[in-house]
Amino acid sequence: MIEGRVKIGLVPSELARLADTKRNPSVVKLSRRDLGPAVSKKADGGTTCSATLMFASLVGIKVFATGGLGGVHRGAENSMDVSADLVELSRNPVGLVSAGVKSILDIGRTLEYLETLGVPVVSYGQTTDFPAFFSPKSGYKVSWNVDNPFSAAEILYAQEQFGMKNGTLIAVPIPQQFEEEGFEIQKAVDQAVEESERNDIAKLGKEVTPWLLNRVSELTQGRSQQSNIALLRNTAQVGGCIAVEYAKMAWDYSGNEQASSSVSRSNESTVYLKGQSNLRRKTSKPKISPKLVIIGSSAVDVTARGSEETASAVAVQSTVSGKISLSVGGVARNIAEASHRVSGNEDSVMLLSPIADDMFGDFLRRETAAMGMRDDGLLVQPDHRTASCSMILDRNGHLVTGIADMDIVKEFTSQAVAYVHALVVAVANEPTLGDRIFGSTPSKYCCLGRQFVSSCGDKYSSTLPEGKHSSEPTSVLKSTTILQVVAETFNDTARPPISYITPNILELAQIYNGARETYDLFSRESWWKAIDDFSVGSGFRTELEHLSRAKLPNEASSTMAFLIRDGIAQMALNLFPFFEHLIIKCGSAGVIVFMRTSGESEWTKQASTVNERCIVSHGAKGSVVVAHFSALPATVVNVTGAGDSLVGALLSRLAERPNAFANFRHLKETIDFAQQAAVLTLASELAVSPSLSELRM
Repeated sequence: MIEGRVKIGLVPSELARLADTKRNPSVVKLSRRDLGPAVSKKADGGTTCSATLMFASLVGIKVFATGGLGGVHRGAENSMDVSADLVELSRNPVGLVSAGVKSILDIGRTLEYLETLGVPVVSYGQTTDFPAFFSPKSGYKVSWNVDNPFSAAEILYAQEQFGMKNGTLIAVPIPQQFEEEGFEIQKAVDQAVEESERNDIAKLGKEVTPWLLNRVSELTQGRSQQSNIALLRNTAQVGGCIAVEYAKMAWDYSGNEQASSSVSRSNESTVYLKGQSNLRRKTSKPKISPKLVIIGSSAVDVTARGSEETASAVAVQSTVSGKISLSVGGVARNIAEASHRVSGNEDSVMLLSPIADDMFGDFLRRETAAMGMRDDGLLVQPDHRTASCSMILDRNGHLVTGIADMDIVKEFTSQAVAYVHALVVAVANEPTLGDRIFGSTPSKYCCLGRQFVSSCGDKYSSTLPEGKHSSEPTSVLKSTTILQVVAETFNDTARPPISYITPNILELAQIYNGARETYDLFSRESWWKAIDDFSVGSGFRTELEHLSRAKLPNEASSTMAFLIRDGIAQMALNLFPFFEHLIIKCGSAGVIVFMRTSGESEWTKQASTVNERCIVSHGAKGSVVVAHFSALPATVVNVTGAGDSLVGALLSRLAERPNAFANFRHLKETIDFAQQAAVLTLASELAVSPSLSELRM
């Protein structure tokens, strides 16, 4: 907790703030009972297992690891000193992975109390011996043991299917190389406990544990701290592996559905399980993990249009004849369909979107499957309505009025976030993450954006540095939503938080103004450092001016003056520290790409060619590229969805060909391909033209 705000996931500066008790002596230890007062006092604090269990459950985290769980204190038959960790473990469906319970506690009574609370205790290893923190054996046995992450995850998964509210304690013994030293440390623990009882320190409540740990460290001359760290690393590794296996089990979920009927809704075999989380799970072989994940909204459009002979005056407060049609929509869904159609692979694109267990939800799923798209990313949210938009058109097709029901999008629940987190973990553990694209539309997905950016971009950066993330603003009003993600994750000048962003000119200006005014991002030291690293000089500015005077090929009387006149170049360059590639949609003026490269790349050998409308500036740490691509000739029938088709084709190309922006030739081929998709949709009455299926990579 930082200043009374609950933080789930901390940046390094926040960790340092909590750990430095000399500079921040007011940091407190927070159990469940302390949360209300701590929030009201805007306090800083670290959560105990009990509070962590509660918050993990609230946001859908299924596994967390720690060193040692609290328990029943020695002499509790008189003092009634029992840790709140145990009760909280019985209230929250979370797997807690620890090295048993702290060896300073009464382990026997702790296990008895957990049994009373209905919490399963599972030993992780070949035997049912329950570990005692520094020792692999406490002298007590438990009823169950597992020896691999998959089996442990199966326990958590089974409890979830039953709708059980309690968690599970998974006890992991100390690594074998630390066992011998662990026995010596245990002797120091016993001595420290004896001293605490003799000096009445044992009566100090929550101050006892810090005192005992410090005393044990003194008695062992710091060796206990090394073993303590080894314990933490070991439980974290085991916990992470269990979480991955659980994520794989969740991978093929189609969402929460009512189990009132055993009738299948498709040709797939299905299994229904009763309980709070009534899940439909496909029994067929799970689909392969996608190369492209689109996160955002799906909706059903209900369009009513009066017949041509109906007079507008008659239609007021009356029913008239006409036609009513249903169609699928939503920016994210449109992008996903476009990506799917051009990919030619039914498994390569996943749409991650909330739907409800209702008629519209069934319609969306059926239409998605009918297009050959995978539907395992459509997450069913209980007690919601599938997003829909009802529109009334006059006889000429003009909008009279309409109602949009998008509450399910605004309230994308913690359970949905858990699915997203599971997806990230499952994909991130595959060695090909670098070739994957995570794209999102803003709506209310900032929390998801943070998860993707931090989980794929930071957490796994040491082993998987090429995870890519894309953002489609969708509208001027929503375009600045992504800046909340940027503000919370931008701390590394060498790597922008977002790999790709695809605004139009108006959205670009809104993002720029939001970054400058609302979030004050341009005043950060890291922003200045990044700008300096680009080493953009007067020569680059001169080439930009030459480019702005170039004529647009399809419009002899028009030039690219808007590049400088409207501040597009200035805005894009200032946003470079946050977005690695800006693909700016300019309508009839085509597409402008602003991109930066770091280190060695093919662009280091590329020179500016104003005739081809491409400028390259080489700096000490990489290159800055500005390239313009003219709009392709098009027949305009319906402008709706053209931009979505362009973005969908672009993302699909990037997912299939990671080197799509590696040099000018590849870049031109990629943008031309994306524009071809837009042209096909412009000539169609549908939001995404089926003709995109004829385009091939």
